Amino acid sequence: MTLPHDTHATTPDPKLESNKQTVLAFYETGLNNKDFDAASKLIGPRYVQHNPLIADGIGGFAAFLAYLKETFPKLRAEIKSIFADGDFVIAHVHGIRVPGQRGTAIVDIFKLEQGKIVEHWDVMQPIPEDAVNQNGMF
Repeated sequence: MTLPHDTHATTPDPKLESNKQTVLAFYETGLNNKDFDAASKLIGPRYVQHNPLIADGIGGFAAFLAYLKETFPKLRAEIKSIFADGDFVIAHVHGIRVPGQRGTAIVDIFKLEQGKIVEHWDVMQPIPEDAVNQNGMF
Protein backbone atom coordinates (compact mmCIF):
# COMPACT_ATOMS: atom_id res chain seq x y z
CA MET A 1 0.00 0.00 0.00
CA THR A 2 1.39 3.37 -0.95
CA LEU A 3 0.44 6.39 1.12
CA PRO A 4 0.16 9.83 -0.43
CA HIS A 5 3.12 12.09 0.19
CA ASP A 6 2.51 14.25 3.26
CA THR A 7 4.19 17.62 2.82
CA HIS A 8 3.68 18.36 6.53
CA ALA A 9 5.42 15.23 7.80
CA THR A 10 8.56 17.08 8.84
CA THR A 11 6.80 20.17 10.19
CA PRO A 12 5.45 19.71 13.72
CA ASP A 13 1.81 20.69 14.15
CA PRO A 14 1.72 23.46 16.80
CA LYS A 15 -1.55 22.15 18.30
CA LEU A 16 -0.16 18.62 18.65
CA GLU A 17 3.06 19.91 20.19
CA SER A 18 1.08 22.12 22.58
CA ASN A 19 -1.12 19.19 23.61
CA LYS A 20 1.96 17.06 24.30
CA GLN A 21 3.46 19.85 26.41
CA THR A 22 0.21 20.11 28.39
CA VAL A 23 0.30 16.39 29.16
CA LEU A 24 4.00 16.51 30.07
CA ALA A 25 3.28 19.41 32.44
CA PHE A 26 0.36 17.44 33.91
CA TYR A 27 2.66 14.51 34.73
CA GLU A 28 5.29 16.76 36.26
CA THR A 29 3.00 19.00 38.32
CA GLY A 30 0.34 16.44 39.20
CA LEU A 31 1.97 13.04 39.51
CA ASN A 32 5.60 13.87 40.22
CA ASN A 33 5.16 17.04 42.30
CA LYS A 34 1.65 16.22 43.57
CA ASP A 35 0.74 19.88 43.14
CA PHE A 36 -3.03 19.91 42.71
CA ASP A 37 -3.30 23.66 42.13
CA ALA A 38 -0.82 23.62 39.24
CA ALA A 39 -2.14 20.39 37.70
CA SER A 40 -5.79 21.43 37.95
CA LYS A 41 -5.09 24.40 35.66
CA LEU A 42 -4.39 21.85 32.89
CA ILE A 43 -7.79 20.16 33.27
CA GLY A 44 -10.83 21.36 31.34
CA PRO A 45 -14.28 22.21 32.70
CA ARG A 46 -15.20 18.53 32.50
CA TYR A 47 -12.94 15.60 33.32
CA VAL A 48 -14.08 12.10 32.37
CA GLN A 49 -12.04 9.36 34.01
CA HIS A 50 -12.08 5.82 32.56
CA ASN A 51 -9.90 4.29 35.28
CA PRO A 52 -12.53 2.50 37.41
CA LEU A 53 -10.67 3.36 40.62
CA ILE A 54 -10.79 7.15 40.13
CA ALA A 55 -13.95 9.27 40.20
CA ASP A 56 -14.88 11.67 37.41
CA GLY A 57 -14.38 15.40 37.67
CA ILE A 58 -11.83 17.66 39.27
CA GLY A 59 -12.89 16.28 42.68
CA GLY A 60 -11.99 12.76 41.59
CA PHE A 61 -8.57 13.96 40.48
CA ALA A 62 -8.09 15.85 43.77
CA ALA A 63 -8.93 12.72 45.78
CA PHE A 64 -6.57 10.60 43.65
CA LEU A 65 -3.72 13.07 44.08
CA ALA A 66 -4.33 13.25 47.85
CA TYR A 67 -4.18 9.43 47.96
CA LEU A 68 -0.87 9.42 46.06
CA LYS A 69 0.58 12.15 48.26
CA GLU A 70 -0.36 10.22 51.41
CA THR A 71 0.39 6.65 50.27
CA PHE A 72 3.17 7.05 47.68
CA PRO A 73 4.85 10.42 48.33
CA LYS A 74 7.94 9.48 46.30
CA LEU A 75 6.00 8.16 43.30
CA ARG A 76 7.60 9.12 39.99
CA ALA A 77 6.32 8.89 36.43
CA GLU A 78 8.95 8.86 33.70
CA ILE A 79 7.66 9.42 30.18
CA LYS A 80 9.40 7.04 27.80
CA SER A 81 7.52 8.14 24.65
CA ILE A 82 4.70 10.51 23.85
CA PHE A 83 2.55 10.79 20.74
CA ALA A 84 -0.22 13.13 19.64
CA ASP A 85 -2.94 12.53 17.09
CA GLY A 86 -5.78 14.99 16.71
CA ASP A 87 -7.18 15.73 20.18
CA PHE A 88 -5.46 12.71 21.74
CA VAL A 89 -2.10 12.34 23.47
CA ILE A 90 -0.74 8.89 24.23
CA ALA A 91 2.13 8.39 26.67
CA HIS A 92 4.19 5.26 27.40
CA VAL A 93 5.22 5.68 31.01
CA HIS A 94 7.41 3.96 33.60
CA GLY A 95 5.65 4.47 36.91
CA ILE A 96 7.50 3.76 40.14
CA ARG A 97 5.46 4.09 43.31
CA VAL A 98 8.31 3.33 45.72
CA PRO A 99 11.99 3.98 44.89
CA GLY A 100 13.86 0.74 44.28
CA GLN A 101 10.85 -1.17 42.97
CA ARG A 102 10.65 -2.30 39.32
CA GLY A 103 7.45 -0.35 38.83
CA THR A 104 4.72 -0.51 36.23
CA ALA A 105 4.56 -0.06 32.47
CA ILE A 106 1.67 2.29 31.74
CA VAL A 107 -0.03 3.57 28.62
CA ASP A 108 -2.06 6.70 29.31
CA ILE A 109 -4.43 8.17 26.76
CA PHE A 110 -5.63 11.74 27.20
CA LYS A 111 -8.24 13.66 25.23
CA LEU A 112 -7.78 17.41 25.11
CA GLU A 113 -10.21 20.17 24.16
CA GLN A 114 -9.03 23.74 23.73
CA GLY A 115 -5.66 22.77 25.18
CA LYS A 116 -7.08 21.26 28.39
CA ILE A 117 -7.30 17.62 29.50
CA VAL A 118 -10.93 16.48 29.49
CA GLU A 119 -10.71 12.68 29.41
CA HIS A 120 -8.30 9.95 30.52
CA TRP A 121 -7.84 6.20 29.97
CA ASP A 122 -5.01 3.98 31.16
CA VAL A 123 -3.71 0.44 31.04
CA MET A 124 -1.06 -0.81 33.45
CA GLN A 125 1.19 -3.86 33.60
CA PRO A 126 3.54 -4.61 36.50
CA ILE A 127 7.13 -5.08 35.39
CA PRO A 128 8.05 -8.70 36.20
CA GLU A 129 11.29 -9.75 37.84
CA ASP A 130 12.00 -12.22 35.03
CA ALA A 131 11.02 -12.04 31.36
CA VAL A 132 11.08 -14.79 28.75
CA ASN A 133 12.64 -12.35 26.25
CA GLN A 134 15.27 -9.60 26.40
CA ASN A 135 13.15 -6.90 24.73
CA GLY A 136 12.28 -4.86 27.82
CA MET A 137 9.00 -3.06 28.33
CA PHE A 138 10.13 0.37 27.12
